[in-house]
Amino acid sequence: MSYLEGGNERILTQQAERESSARTYPRHLPLAIREAHGVTVTDMDGNEYYDCLAGAGTLALGHNHPRVVEAMERTLNADRPLHTLDISTPAKERFVDSLFDSLPSAFADSAKVQFCSPAGTDAVEAALKLVKTATGNGSVLGFQGAYHGMTSGALSLMGDTDAKEPISGVTSDVHHLPYPYDYRCPFGVGGEEGHRIASRYVENLLDDPESGITEPAGMILEPVQGEAGAVPAPDEWLREMRRITRERDIPLILDEIQAGLGRTGELYAFEHADITPDVVTLSKAVGGGLPLAVVVYDESLDVWEPGAHAGTFRGNQLAMAAGEATIDYVLEHDLDDRAAEVGARLRERLESTADRFDAVGDVRGRGLMLGVEFVAEDDDWRGPGPHAPDGDFAEAVQAECFERGLIIELGGRGSATARFLPPLILSEEQADDVAAIFDEAVAAVADGRRSTREVTA
Repeated sequence: MSYLEGGNERILTQQAERESSARTYPRHLPLAIREAHGVTVTDMDGNEYYDCLAGAGTLALGHNHPRVVEAMERTLNADRPLHTLDISTPAKERFVDSLFDSLPSAFADSAKVQFCSPAGTDAVEAALKLVKTATGNGSVLGFQGAYHGMTSGALSLMGDTDAKEPISGVTSDVHHLPYPYDYRCPFGVGGEEGHRIASRYVENLLDDPESGITEPAGMILEPVQGEAGAVPAPDEWLREMRRITRERDIPLILDEIQAGLGRTGELYAFEHADITPDVVTLSKAVGGGLPLAVVVYDESLDVWEPGAHAGTFRGNQLAMAAGEATIDYVLEHDLDDRAAEVGARLRERLESTADRFDAVGDVRGRGLMLGVEFVAEDDDWRGPGPHAPDGDFAEAVQAECFERGLIIELGGRGSATARFLPPLILSEEQADDVAAIFDEAVAAVADGRRSTREVTA
C-alpha cells in the first residue's frame, strides 16, 4: 500500500480509525503532510501552508534545514552510535559545548547538565526530583496558567483544571500562585501595580506561618507562558521572584522548553530580566527537531546518587548532532535578534488587525512567540479581564486561516488565543503574508457573524 496516493482524506480516515481518541491537531488541522521545507509544509493534496505551529516551537530553523540535515547525514554515514544511554561520545560533548555556549556565562560557568527521556515533561519531572532531593522539602510552588507537560508531576503543576479532573492524585503538595497576566490580572488591576501586588502576595504567603504551605522544595515558572496564550511575565516581576526565592533559599526552576533558544528575542527568555536561575528545563528547539530534553542546574544542587534519574533514550545521538547544529546556527546568525525584529514587525501587523475588530481583546508576546486573544462582549462576564474569552470565534479564525494556507494553534483561557510560533528563519515578507492571511480570516469570521445577526434580527 502506497501512502503517497489517495490524498489527505484516505490518510485522515485511517488515522481516525486506528489512532487514539487523545489525538488533537488533526481535529482542527485536517491534513496529512507530504513534504516540508523551511517555513512551509505541503499536504497530500498539494496544498501549501505557512507553518506557524512548527512542532509547537520545536523547529527553530524550520523544516529540513540544510545545516541540520547535513549534521544528521554526517552522523549516519560515519557509523556513529545512535543510542548510548548516558555513555559519552564526541557528539554528546560537542552538544554540551554548544548548549553551554548559548547560556549566560553567569549560569553556565557553575552548571551541570542532566540528560532525560526525550520529552520536555520528563525534564520537568527530573527538575522536581532534583530540588526535592537537594532541599529535603516536598512542596512545590507553581503558577496559575502554567503548562509544564502531561506526566504526573508536571500535570500537577498545570493551571488548566480540565486536564487534571479525570486523574486522581496529581495535585499533592503543589500550590498555584497568581501569574501577572496583564489582560486578565488576577487582582483586577493590571499594569505595574498588578505585578507588584502579585509579588507582595507571594512574599507574604511565604513569610506567613499560617499560610498552610510547608517549606518549598522549589518554585517553577515559565518566563513566557506558552499554552496559556503567549503571556509574558514582566521583567520586574521575574526579578522579584528571583529575589524572593534567593533570600529564602528556594531553588528557582525556569521552564524554557518552548521559549528557549532565541524565540522571545533573547537566547533565553529569562535574559530579558537579567536574572540567573538555579535550574532550567529545556527541550523542543535544543534537539534540532528531534526528541531531546535536558535539565541544566547549579552545581550546588548536584547531590543525586548514581541512577537517581535515568531514561533509556537519554542517549539520543542523532538528536544531539541535530541540536548542536541548530544551536550553533542560532548563535552564528543571531537568530534571537532576528526573532525580535521580525516578531516586532508581525506584532505590529497583528495589532493593526486588533484595532479594526472589537473581537480582538489583546495582542501580546515576545519575539516570535505571539498571541491574539479573542473576546465576546458579555455584560454577565464575572471572570478576570474585561470580556469573556471567545473560543468559538478563535476556532473559526483558525479554520479560515487553514483554508487560506496558514497553520496556527489555539491556546489560553477557553482556547480563545491564536498562537504564532513560526520558525526563527521567518522572513519579513513571510511575516507580512502571515499577518495578511490572519487579517483576512478575522474579517471573514467577523463578517459572517454580522450577517448571521442581521438575518436573525
